[in-house]
Amino acid sequence: MNSIWTETEKKIHFSSQKENQRTDVLIIGGGIAGILCAYKLKNAGVDCMLTEASEICGGITKNTTAKITFQHGLIYHKMIRRFGEDKARRYAEAQSGAIDEYARLCQQTDCNFEKRDSYVYSLDDRQKIEKEVSALHRIGVKADFSDAGELPFKVAGAVRVKDQAQFHPLRFLYAIARDLPIYEHTKVVELMPNKARTNHGEMTYKKLIVATHFPMLNKHGLYPLKLYQHRSYVIALKGAQNANGMYVDEADTGLSFRNYGDLLLLGGGGHRTGKKGGCWQELEDFARKHYPNAGIVGKWATQDCMTLDDIPYIGQYSKSTPDVFVAAGFNKWGMTTAMVAADILCDLVRSKANPYAEIFSPSRTVLRPQLAVNAFESVVGLLTPTVPRCPHLGCALRYNRAEHSWDCSCHGSRFTERGKLINNPATEDHRGIR
Repeated sequence: MNSIWTETEKKIHFSSQKENQRTDVLIIGGGIAGILCAYKLKNAGVDCMLTEASEICGGITKNTTAKITFQHGLIYHKMIRRFGEDKARRYAEAQSGAIDEYARLCQQTDCNFEKRDSYVYSLDDRQKIEKEVSALHRIGVKADFSDAGELPFKVAGAVRVKDQAQFHPLRFLYAIARDLPIYEHTKVVELMPNKARTNHGEMTYKKLIVATHFPMLNKHGLYPLKLYQHRSYVIALKGAQNANGMYVDEADTGLSFRNYGDLLLLGGGGHRTGKKGGCWQELEDFARKHYPNAGIVGKWATQDCMTLDDIPYIGQYSKSTPDVFVAAGFNKWGMTTAMVAADILCDLVRSKANPYAEIFSPSRTVLRPQLAVNAFESVVGLLTPTVPRCPHLGCALRYNRAEHSWDCSCHGSRFTERGKLINNPATEDHRGIR
């Protein structure tokens, strides 16, 4: 099922690699993070090249709800408690800078960029909201308590931040990608020091950026333990009440709301990939109850990499790989975080200091409670005596009845009923599924 973004924008296409290539910076992955990295590097005068195994924006990027905000759930109260006010303030500054950058770039493109207020609401915990408002005030962010009266149900309260934004992501990305050095249908099949072998030849590089949603190098960085994947679902409703803002529940399994033109995009039904969840059925039931006169005109799903501490991994891939960099674990907030990643990585590959690099360093501590959860899921997946098994690291695959796919609860790889790869970290089709 296609998102409204793919249904309302014509694709642009790039040729595949025709001969061996040489570049200073090779970017693997043609989603929003990879494209923004290529855009910024090219404009900084850096010789770079982007390779995409399929088509740009063909993975997670096309299925976003495209909210541009630094309000990433109720994270700032927790961030101050874990890391202190200075780190929380700099995280917010980095994300706010990304919003400003979108506002500037979107002036050059007709991508439906619109300023909107952003709300994070709680159904039953007013104190959580009050603490988050206080935390934002402590780090110098203007925020206020709201009753989120535009929602079709009562909430305990919401944190409102003004002057956030939304846009048409593919319209924006196709516009800035048009003149970039991109190779589509060029899959990297082997990585060696300063050389990548693709299905069409070789690419020699000095620096490498891995922007493949889930990092592809298993031997470095412990990413299979530092990340897990979470699925979310969206339906587009015509004839529903205008939300007049962007709303998201503070709970992982809650609902989100935003408008695109005369459509209401209702998101939710989420669950860890490979587990059971409400899926589209939950959203359809909600729509029938609260928007009885609305019709469903589209539905799609997406998948997000979640980190151990709510902060993405942006920077040097691991301590043992000084010329390899990564952008991953955007925790459902890929719009602003992809821009932050492009800014940081554009500096790091040029050996320039970046004021926010330390916050997002992939080499920070892994000693967080989520690590034990990820490790447990991996052990269970490895010991579950079922077939088929995931070719990534051998965990058991589980059938997803809502989407008719085989999903891995360890690391989030997904396959069609006939074994075609849908989502990484697996890199090949599954030959054992037919």
